[in-house]
Amino acid sequence: MLLCSALFLAGCAMGPTPAPEPSIDLSLQTRALSSAALFGAPRIFRPQRSNAQIAQDILELGFRLESGREIAQFSRFEGAVTLSLHGQVPPLGIVETDRLIARLQREAGLNIGRINGQGQIAVEFVPRAELRRAVPNAACFVLPNITSWDEFRANPRAPALDWTRVVRRDRALVIVPADSTVQDMRDCLHEEIAQALGPLNDLFRIGETVWNDDNFQTVLTGFDMLVLRVWNDPALQPGMTREQVADRLPTLLARHNPAGANTTAPLDPVPTPTAWTRAIEGALGAPSRRTSFRYAQRALAIALDQRWQDERLAFSLFLSARFAPPEDGAQALDAMILAARIYGLRPGTQVHRAHVHLHLGAQALASGQHDLVLQLTDTAMTAARQTENGALLASLMLLRAQSLEQLDQRGAADTLRRDSVPYALYGFGSQQAAENRRAEIQALARRN
Repeated sequence: MLLCSALFLAGCAMGPTPAPEPSIDLSLQTRALSSAALFGAPRIFRPQRSNAQIAQDILELGFRLESGREIAQFSRFEGAVTLSLHGQVPPLGIVETDRLIARLQREAGLNIGRINGQGQIAVEFVPRAELRRAVPNAACFVLPNITSWDEFRANPRAPALDWTRVVRRDRALVIVPADSTVQDMRDCLHEEIAQALGPLNDLFRIGETVWNDDNFQTVLTGFDMLVLRVWNDPALQPGMTREQVADRLPTLLARHNPAGANTTAPLDPVPTPTAWTRAIEGALGAPSRRTSFRYAQRALAIALDQRWQDERLAFSLFLSARFAPPEDGAQALDAMILAARIYGLRPGTQVHRAHVHLHLGAQALASGQHDLVLQLTDTAMTAARQTENGALLASLMLLRAQSLEQLDQRGAADTLRRDSVPYALYGFGSQQAAENRRAEIQALARRN
């Protein structure tokens, strides 16, 4: 990363982001390939955290909601679980669901299967506009004790929808957008079905999980499958307290993850201050880049004050750099390089570093450092492919192709652009969105 010190960010935008909001043409899903066709057999990263840390993670994931409310008792489904699909099921909805179910069976040891009738977990596909009218800030979500969108709309504040009151899970409703990209649909299936079967919280401090609102991980990881296996072990029972679960976790993790006993890394500090979370949410949801930058700077100040050295500090640095104004280009570069360095030291964060490398690669392209672009995209593409992130992979391939063209390797550049098309359709949802990404990258090259 020392080579990046020559980059000059002043006057440059932070480069393309991994997943633009496209205008979705649902018919393109008939042309898009499935995850299995694009990426082949899953190649997950095995859990790299210590069992002591994972025990702490499970307790924080399982006994608190994202809102911060405490959950007093352990809850889950008992016995075999059935799942069904409803609503406007998109062309690849069944294929992606069945692939996920097969992974849950094989990697987490769950007794779950899809049926054509009414399953205990009902997955309903709802148009995005309708979903956002009802729940403006949610791309997808899971609720207990109901099995249809109409049932939710009839009484969205019903006491039965309160997860803190649930002891034994009998029914759950997963809401997924019907007209999103294949990648967005798949991501929602992974996270929301996993939450129906396991813990309900998201934690910014854990990089190797989909239960993290930074959204870097897009499919269930080895960490996630281990947590689901432990969560559904017969040694745990619905109604247990946090203390009772804590007493049994060391034995369960020793059995399900013996390699974790040999990891002696120090435990991450917890919990995360509410002020930091609100600052991150403000940065991600602000109406202007300037406001996002102010929020990101606030989050970074809190992270530094807390003396964190984990994903929370890296994400604060990443957002501060991404939203920095042109006059702060040098500081933004330093923040990006430090974020990459921290992610490189944290377990299971290869895809996080790939996102940072995408931004650094965009700046390298804009400053004519094409050999550096090739270096940055090389390892980043491997991580994007392994984590099945089509939008990120297509962006990296187009970035790399542009530098190859600038180096007069036009044949290799054309081949790479052609190879990126199926990943772009899968990740961006339309040919136009993919072409817009290519145009953004070509504009960066013209700045040099």
